[in-house]
Amino acid sequence: MPRKFLKRIMPDHNTMREHPHLRKFGQRLTEPRLWHTNRRSISGGVALGLFVGFMPIPGQMFVAAALAILFRVNLPISAMGVWITNPFTMAPIFFYAYKLGAWVLNEPMGTPAFSLTWEWFSKEFLSIWQPLLLGCTICGVVSAIVGIIFVRLGWRLVVIHTWTQRQRQHKNKSGSGS
Repeated sequence: MPRKFLKRIMPDHNTMREHPHLRKFGQRLTEPRLWHTNRRSISGGVALGLFVGFMPIPGQMFVAAALAILFRVNLPISAMGVWITNPFTMAPIFFYAYKLGAWVLNEPMGTPAFSLTWEWFSKEFLSIWQPLLLGCTICGVVSAIVGIIFVRLGWRLVVIHTWTQRQRQHKNKSGSGS
């Protein structure tokens, strides 16, 4: 079952509750639904993590954790879902999101030269923030929906496979005993 695998790879909720950065959430971390490894909680955590992962904001893991507490979905899975944007994938993802947003808004797509300076941020970023934010929102919503479908369908297939394996074993035991 997927539950056994997830319980094996996920951190213990007592360890997470005692983590110095998560202590500020206090008693909210004792909510059992934040740690459940069922289909609904896991798919909600994946969807939330993927959505937040596509947002161009700092502290995505903390935002995902806070939203997981608010929506009562699996907190560790939600925090791990934001890793879709990491140092290797962030630039291509945000560039694609910008292109998508510019296409939806029917804006000409510029190719601003990037430099990590306040001057660039105050001039160039202000011209691209709307298409970037719209593209990130669209990508986030689509990836959240795909994540829910993937987790729920995958979960169902694993449960069906496990059930049929169990039925075969049961038939083999009862058939070989006669």
